[in-house]
Amino acid sequence: MNKLNSNHERKEEEKLYEELYEKLKIMKFSGMAEELRKQGQNAESTTMNFEERFIELVNAEWNLRYNKKFQRYLKKSELKIPGASFDEKLYDPERGLNITLIERLNTCEWIETGQNLLITGMTGTGKSFYANALGIAALKQFKTVRYIKASKLLTELDSYRQLDDKVKILNLVEQLSKVDLLIIDDFGLMELDIEKCRDLFEILDGREGRKSTIVISQLPVKEWYDLFKDSTYADACLDRLLYKSYRLEFKGDSLRKKDK
Repeated sequence: MNKLNSNHERKEEEKLYEELYEKLKIMKFSGMAEELRKQGQNAESTTMNFEERFIELVNAEWNLRYNKKFQRYLKKSELKIPGASFDEKLYDPERGLNITLIERLNTCEWIETGQNLLITGMTGTGKSFYANALGIAALKQFKTVRYIKASKLLTELDSYRQLDDKVKILNLVEQLSKVDLLIIDDFGLMELDIEKCRDLFEILDGREGRKSTIVISQLPVKEWYDLFKDSTYADACLDRLLYKSYRLEFKGDSLRKKDK
């Protein structure tokens, strides 16, 4: 008789779990639903009290939603290196980096105050990798990020101009003016004619003092002025970039050569 009662109770419990699982799925609490199913299938869960089990349910739902949101933000960012992280190479004395500044930048607090970061150094020294790692750190705080190479950005705007598509130009400039962190890579690989100067100014002017921009270049900052065909735009653009900016110069040999 006891065995029959035990089987009956177990079936009733399984039925209850299944009903709760379906209700959670209908309410779109998928994380909690899957965790509930795991608890129902795990005999060890019976040793947990209500509070412990409820914490596991909430954490499962939180983690699922966090990861889904992060993946959406990551996709929109178009980061070149989505797996970038703050690795030990940053602390290599050969890189010649200010570690105190690195630690401050890694918190991403500077993004909240609209400060910029200018990263320079020879090719292969880890500039883009670090900028992408900062992008990942910002995304984890659900700040909006966009990565783009300078040549692609300016060529894209120029192509819209050739088509006389002012709407697309305005839309792209407006989109870039809104992201919390804009990462412009390979700045300085092309000269800036008057139209490109104007495009760059419009982007920087729309972000000034509100949003943060990272500019990555092989050229030292002192040589940037000569890239501009128009001195007025050169002054205006560089003033907006240099104001409230941090600077990092990556030194040492190419990391690509070392990895071979």
